[in-house]
Order: sequence, then C-alpha cells, then structure tokens
Amino acid sequence: MTLPIVLLHGIRLSRTMWQPVQDRLHHPAHAIDLPGHGTRRGERFTLDAATQAVADAIDAAGGQALVAGLSMGGYVAIATAERFPERVAGLVAIGCTARNSAMNRAFRAAAGLAGRFPRQADKLSAVAFRYALPSEAAQAVIDGGFACAAMPDVVHAIAAHDQLAALRAYPGKVWLINGDRDPFRADEQTFLTACRDGQIVHLPRTGHVTTLADPDRLARLLDHAAGSIQAMPSRRSGLVLNAGHGADHRTRVHDPRLHHHGAA
Repeated sequence: MTLPIVLLHGIRLSRTMWQPVQDRLHHPAHAIDLPGHGTRRGERFTLDAATQAVADAIDAAGGQALVAGLSMGGYVAIATAERFPERVAGLVAIGCTARNSAMNRAFRAAAGLAGRFPRQADKLSAVAFRYALPSEAAQAVIDGGFACAAMPDVVHAIAAHDQLAALRAYPGKVWLINGDRDPFRADEQTFLTACRDGQIVHLPRTGHVTTLADPDRLARLLDHAAGSIQAMPSRRSGLVLNAGHGADHRTRVHDPRLHHHGAA
C-alpha cells in the first residue's frame, strides 16, 4: 500500500494552499483545515483540537501517514507526532525551527494586532501573497480565505508547547525543511539535535512564504520522504522504530537537485 501524506497549512491560511502541490504528488495526499481556519473558521484553535484533527485525518487515510506541515502546520505536525506516534509514520516540518527569539516576539505582536483588526489583516494578507508568490500558488492560498482572527490563539498555543521535547519523544524519521532566507530557521540546529532520526534540507534562495513558490520542488520532497519511509526494512506497520534504540542519524543536506528555479 502506498503511504499517504497528510498536509497541514500555515497560520491564517487553509488546506487550499496545498492544491498545487497535491496536483503534482504521486502519493495520495489529504490536506485538511485546522480549527479556526478555512471551513473551520469560528472554531477556537487549541493544540489538542488541532492534533486530534490530524489524527482523525490519518485514520480516514488508512491509519498511518507521513505528516507534513508548513509554519504553524509544521508545529502542529510535531505536536501530533508526539501525541500520536503510532499514527505518524514520518514527519516533514517546514519553516518551523524557531523558538523564543526576538523575531518570534515581533511575530506575536503582529498576531495580536491581526486578531484585533481581522478584516483589515485578511485584506492585507491577500495583497501580500499575490505580491510574494507566482499566480498559481497565490491563487491557491487566496481561494481558501484568511483567518487572521485566529492568530492570537495559534501563537499562544504554539508558544506554550515544548517542540524540542516532542521531537525527542518521537521515534520516527524527521525532515526539517527550511528556506535558506527564512528567519524561522533560527534554531534549526537545536531542533535537529532533538531529533532521534533527523535531517535538515535547505532550499536555496527561499524565504518563509516563498517556500510555496515552487510546488514541483515541494512535491518531489514529499514524495521522496514518503517513498523512503515505505522502503525502510525496519518499518513496522508504517512506523519507523530503529531510531528509538539509541541510534543517532542526524544529518544536514543541501541537495542541488532541490534548487529552486522559479520566482521567489
């Protein structure tokens, strides 16, 4: 059976942001809306509710999946791997290796402002994504609408969670994917060290939002991750277990085959 992929969106966005990537994937993919976002706008975002939504999506996809998330979605993916390790066959965390830096404090302030003026923030978000991304990727983001009203709850929930402890607890394979211009890669080495079986992949000439600019590249990365987990001889019922016995497989890679050749 081909390993499915569950895709988690970024803060204030929705599952539609993944559509260009889904169209290019060879593995079956399921993008979901997290609480407070997309079709679930108006719900309160909590990490418990978000991770339960991911677990439900994995169950609907067959019981185990590669879980991949961008930004907020990456932090939710890490929390899901900690809470439901038997369901998460592998983890791809994109643009989410920052903790309590000055940049994060500035982001929390911006989230608070967006929460007070959500309509204006939603409109500004649409303009910003149209400017930052090629038309296909920008339209996919905009199609699902924005949920800036949820941002304060999201930032509070993510800040209260210990991502490093979650990574230390998870026995499976982890890919930490960062644009080389992304400020959210600030603590990537610390995150890598926390992984039992981790790997960093750098995307050249790429920032935070512009990770979405090249759906072909993202699809290749996700298909590679899902395929490599499926091919592991030590994979038992979909869960990688060999890293849980004292093995240390932390690596850093900069693969020229993954270079970005489009707009950024």
